[in-house]
Amino acid sequence: MESRSSRISVVLLLLLGLCAGRAHAGAAFAARTLQLPGATLDQVSGDIAPVAGGGLHVRLDADRLDLPAMGWRRVPLHLDGVLRRDPGNRWLLAGVLQLRSAPGGAMSNATVDLQVDVAANTLLLDVHQGAAQATIAVPLDQPTHAQIQLDKLPFAWLQGLLGTVWSGRATGGRIDALMALDQRAPGLQASGRFSVAALGADSTSGKLATQGLAGSGRFTFDSTQGPARINLESTLRGGELLLGPIYANLPDHAVQLSMDARADAGALSIERLRIGDPDAMALNGAMAFDARGNLRSLQLSRLQLDLPAAYDRYGKAWLATLGLRDMTVRGELEASLDLRDDGLHAFDFDTDGLDVADGNGRFAVLGLRGGLDWGRHGTRQSTDLDWQALSVYKLAGGPARSTWQSDDGVLALQQPLGINLLGGTVRVGQLSWSPAAAKGQRVDASLAVSGVDMAAFSRAMGWPAFPGTLGGAITGLSVSDDRIALDGGLSVNVFGGFVDVTGLSLQQPFGDNPALAGDITMRGLDLGAITSVFDFGSITGPLDGHVSGLRLVNWQPVAFDAQLLAGEGGRISQRAVNNLTTVGGGGVAAGLQGAVLKLFKTFGYKRIGLNCRLQGSLCHMSGLKPTADGYTIVEGSGLPHLEVIGHESDVDWPTLVRRLKAAVASGGPQVR
Repeated sequence: MESRSSRISVVLLLLLGLCAGRAHAGAAFAARTLQLPGATLDQVSGDIAPVAGGGLHVRLDADRLDLPAMGWRRVPLHLDGVLRRDPGNRWLLAGVLQLRSAPGGAMSNATVDLQVDVAANTLLLDVHQGAAQATIAVPLDQPTHAQIQLDKLPFAWLQGLLGTVWSGRATGGRIDALMALDQRAPGLQASGRFSVAALGADSTSGKLATQGLAGSGRFTFDSTQGPARINLESTLRGGELLLGPIYANLPDHAVQLSMDARADAGALSIERLRIGDPDAMALNGAMAFDARGNLRSLQLSRLQLDLPAAYDRYGKAWLATLGLRDMTVRGELEASLDLRDDGLHAFDFDTDGLDVADGNGRFAVLGLRGGLDWGRHGTRQSTDLDWQALSVYKLAGGPARSTWQSDDGVLALQQPLGINLLGGTVRVGQLSWSPAAAKGQRVDASLAVSGVDMAAFSRAMGWPAFPGTLGGAITGLSVSDDRIALDGGLSVNVFGGFVDVTGLSLQQPFGDNPALAGDITMRGLDLGAITSVFDFGSITGPLDGHVSGLRLVNWQPVAFDAQLLAGEGGRISQRAVNNLTTVGGGGVAAGLQGAVLKLFKTFGYKRIGLNCRLQGSLCHMSGLKPTADGYTIVEGSGLPHLEVIGHESDVDWPTLVRRLKAAVASGGPQVR
């Protein structure tokens, strides 16, 4: 707005010259091209005619006004006003200025008041439209210099100037300013003070933006020597600000924002950035964005966070994009970061006391103290990191201390780490992290689990209390993007046998829909102990089986191939027979009537087999062998001879789950 107003003043100076050289009779004039300092008018036409009471009616039209430094191209112009000379020998022009298709709709229907005082070597121009006003003072002998005052100017009117240094657009707000402006060849220079209210702007990528921003400060702008250079010293109060990964929901109290930046063909390099929020954050650093608004580099030489205020104002939105919502954080944190085009180069953090808990209960750490220091090259000083309590998915571990050191890009645990867990121990033998390595090669770890109480584990997971212990060894661990894969396996000594879990992997462990995959093998489980825990009805004998291709999404099964076999015989109660019959959607075969069934408490069986292959929401069921109208679930032994047949081969998974829950909860008078 400032530069365009000064250039319009130059056009009006030319008009005065035309008028002064004409007689008071009406006259018309035209020009194909009119070249002015930093501006071009094409297809210019107009006329001058006397008006009653003295003065001249002036009309000026241009099909095209180009102001390259302000980002204006092909803007039609129309001026209509009355020119008079006052007793002080000043030229006065009052009229209407209309621009069509100017960026941001600038001066689509503005009133202008122009004073030209040759004796004082001054041109003074006032432009009004609605509540917006601009006042421009220009020396006649130096028309490229202007002193400008803006009041309640729509920020969108500066869209043209904004577009010369950035690919974004103004979306709202208003600005007041007092500044000096100099038109150069090429470019311009400007400096002054300003205040803004409800300011809005957005980049094409949506990665650089502001909304509802209020504040004030001083600035300098210089586009005369290649890329535009900007200095800003400001105080912000309220509103939202997005600078790549830094999103700020600013408080109502004063926040200091200071920066030196360079803009070139839409790319933005903030060479010095300082943000100071007294009770939340202090930041010193630099960052750079390409023309599409993508972050190219981020250096934070100093970052101090006072939590939870810093999380609420600056971290909540960014962490939510990583799947970490509704965090509970308390304490203080100091950190630094060096992120470049080719990846991460260094980071460190330190805290004297920090509590962090995920809103969905997926992890929590209490009493975190110490820090980590990693660098892509060279050796860093070793650091200690300890905590009072650590929990992951409801599994609560006790206090621990660890020592770390970075050497040529590898951050490694310096000695084995033991963590108490549910009466047992998780021992991390070795752990190294290479943040700058190729995907899938960033983490190398091994750990062992021993003596974890399965009853406590079951209670933590909300399961029935399983007796036994959990142990095993993870010989290797790989992390690729958001996927964790484990080599080795875990073995649970439970129900007198073993359950072995292998091929474990976890996708999006802290995302909205974590996906767990693995294979399970069961060996020699005591069916009597299992059925007593689940209150299913009594079955004796050993159970073997496997669950292959298990996949859980958000901890709900979506795929597996399960085969369960009790192949060594045993006894089965009435209630267990009824429940197996219900699950398989079948009945009792071989002529055994319900009335006869009630005469016996238990029955001998030779084999029990039940299989389920889950695909999506459908379970494809089978048993020991096919029959004419289904499949055999229980093959009896002795008298009375019992055979349970399943008739439903395809069962809706939610229906099957409801049947199992009803079977476990049914109770009743049956003898078990």
